[in-house]
Amino acid sequence: MTDATRGKLGKLRVMEPRPDDYHERRRHLADLSDEELRRRFWDLVGEIVDPLIDMARQHTSPSIERSVLLRMGFSSLESGAVVRGCVEHGLLERGAGHVVWRVAKDNGLSIRAAGLALGEGNYWDEVRGALKGED
Repeated sequence: MTDATRGKLGKLRVMEPRPDDYHERRRHLADLSDEELRRRFWDLVGEIVDPLIDMARQHTSPSIERSVLLRMGFSSLESGAVVRGCVEHGLLERGAGHVVWRVAKDNGLSIRAAGLALGEGNYWDEVRGALKGED
């Protein structure tokens, strides 16, 4: 480390070594089989990830959904029309990209054709029924 870098960082602190308490901390896991450990791991992952997924579902906005559609190749005007339709039909929480994908999948259309059709007012009743049925 150069003197210039040391000056920017200020005084360097020395970290105290962590006590080796591995055996004590793993005691509650010691009697678990590999399968039980695997299951516990994925349960803990779920506890961490599920709130993030819920937050993402509950905190989208028209702006975010337009941005998703822009990255899918739609123009600003095209994405705005699809997002307005999502808002009007109560599907914004499902994600505009998901709505477009579902219309494409269910009707044998390309993503682009599905988005343009939605922007023109087509397929809204069908996709609303299909997505509400996923609940």
